[in-house]
Amino acid sequence: MADHGALGNQPGYLPDADGWVPAARRVPSPNFDARPDGMPVDVVVIHNISLPPGQFGTGDIEAFFQNRLDASRHPFFQTIRDVRVSAHFLISREGELVQFVACTQRAWHAGQSEYCGRQRCNDFSIGIEIEGTDDVPFTPAQYTTAAALVAALRTAYPIQGVAGHSDIAPGRKTDPGPCFDWARFVTLAKLPVALLPYLRQG
Repeated sequence: MADHGALGNQPGYLPDADGWVPAARRVPSPNFDARPDGMPVDVVVIHNISLPPGQFGTGDIEAFFQNRLDASRHPFFQTIRDVRVSAHFLISREGELVQFVACTQRAWHAGQSEYCGRQRCNDFSIGIEIEGTDDVPFTPAQYTTAAALVAALRTAYPIQGVAGHSDIAPGRKTDPGPCFDWARFVTLAKLPVALLPYLRQG
């Protein structure tokens, strides 16, 4: 794949042959399966998440993606106790990168979704969860990590698009939300406008 600048060359961010990023802390999730044969990995989806809602740094996101969330710890957890989801990556408030699923595998992050007419976005996308909410600004460290990761993913895979969860599941999802500064992220990651079809439409 092409070289997309210094961000993509930062040590440890480039996925290895098995789809794992050396710079990420590896926390394997059982919630994944194989992508369809021959399916290119060509879209990145940006999400936000906080558990419990609006709380940061609890460790509950990792527990949720590993199916070990203690449902007795918070009333909200009762509503998701049987949910089985994951993402490829999580970026903490401090900018730490955590990886749950290899990029070569299908993580369960997008749900019912459509990207530019293509259904089932999990089949062909990489999901990045950024710890946050729709109504709280994200941290500078998170933008730095997200930009470096996406630049590296563009080096490793034929990425043709970047979108928010709200773009591929409108009416059902709102993340990464109005506090996500797309302009800042796009500038840091050096993303050409052609990769942002939904941003162009907005």
